[in-house]
Amino acid sequence: MRVAVVGATGLVGSTMLRILEERNFPVTELIPVASARSVGTKVSYMGKEYPVVSAEDAIAKKPAVALFSAGGSVSLQLAPMFAEAGIRVIDNSSAWRMDPTKKLIVPEVNGHVLTENDFIIANPNCSTIQMVMVLQPLHKEYGIKRVVVSTYQSVTGTGQKAVHELLDERAGGKGHGVYPHRIDLNIIPQIDVFLDNGYTKEEMKMVLETCKIMGDDSIAVTATTVRVPVMGGHSESVNIELLKDFKENDVREILSNMSGVVVIDNPKQNAYPMPLDAEGKDEVFVGRIRRDYSQPNTLNCWIVSDNLRKGAATNAVQIAKYLHAQGWIN
Repeated sequence: MRVAVVGATGLVGSTMLRILEERNFPVTELIPVASARSVGTKVSYMGKEYPVVSAEDAIAKKPAVALFSAGGSVSLQLAPMFAEAGIRVIDNSSAWRMDPTKKLIVPEVNGHVLTENDFIIANPNCSTIQMVMVLQPLHKEYGIKRVVVSTYQSVTGTGQKAVHELLDERAGGKGHGVYPHRIDLNIIPQIDVFLDNGYTKEEMKMVLETCKIMGDDSIAVTATTVRVPVMGGHSESVNIELLKDFKENDVREILSNMSGVVVIDNPKQNAYPMPLDAEGKDEVFVGRIRRDYSQPNTLNCWIVSDNLRKGAATNAVQIAKYLHAQGWIN
């Protein structure tokens, strides 16, 4: 199977290559794609080196599937070109997520909605993915009325330049202006640009994407997204108002039975998920599960996941594996 990775030299693109390798995806030929300045450079995969090519050359090679992680403007331009050539696109940018004609997929949650006619498939926002992995089994059991989420998001979500910025500031440098403020020894309550409603684009992504993925517009979501000087993964404090009452141990059992979710919740031993523990792993970790005594049928929890993996690259590869299992790509 020929597989193209568009944006292969970036943080998420290189993670996609690593996960394709780790999960033994049946790649017969890798086609790495990047910007014009990277064409001709080499990318290593399964002990071989592959030259980076242009999008046009990649399309000519007719891959079965293309994993995109090259930004929204690139996806808007190139994804239709790949799709028109009969190549299935799994896109990690925000370009197609809220397009009503495109599916927004977390395989464990709503993979079943995919069909053979889907040629551009959207990968959700990283912070949304890890949250819906926890919300879905609770919604199925109890129904969800409202979600209040505050995020603590890793600099890796911004890309390699942001990682260099943090390390440069930590070493005494002045950074390079990736963020509007210093990030080392600081917290920035802004991710993406502000909208007219006072929320950022990142916050509204979580609101809108959650309802679309879970197929229920009645779920009320409000979000505050925050950048923190961390590199292991994203963390979220989530308050969930359910339609029915619950027992905390039942919630732990339900979440433990959810594929891809790991419960770490033992306060007596100071056991709870942290970005350092999630880094390099594909699971979504949840802990600090406890009742909210300020109102009925409501619980609090803490969710952590490696945003480059399950929050981006792993989820995209899982979608590709689903397509392959259905016989739609080969």
